Amino acid sequence: MEPELCSSDASRQHTREVLRRVGDTWSLATIARLTDGPRRFTELMKDLPGISHRMLTQTLRSLQRDGLISRTAYAEVPPRVEYALTPLGRSLLEPLTELTRWAENTHAEVADHRSRFDA
Repeated sequence: MEPELCSSDASRQHTREVLRRVGDTWSLATIARLTDGPRRFTELMKDLPGISHRMLTQTLRSLQRDGLISRTAYAEVPPRVEYALTPLGRSLLEPLTELTRWAENTHAEVADHRSRFDA
């Protein structure tokens, strides 16, 4: 028998916070852009059409705070900063890939249910 998930208030709160973070549109997109290796802020801005400078800054800080990405500043002129997935961030790739695969595989079924519900 598997242990009960979210068996305490603290566990439920933590789980909600983590799912809120990784389920947020810009966090997922940012994590996806970092799968091939480190990126600079300007590269991420180009790779994430529609994100504002402020939103990317907030997203990167949140992901860094949660330990999913690292920020490395190089003492160069001009200064260079790179963001990369941490081992914890990389451990998220497999479940995200599975969730994405599930969404793609069930797209038609979900669309059918939506149509019937809306009718």
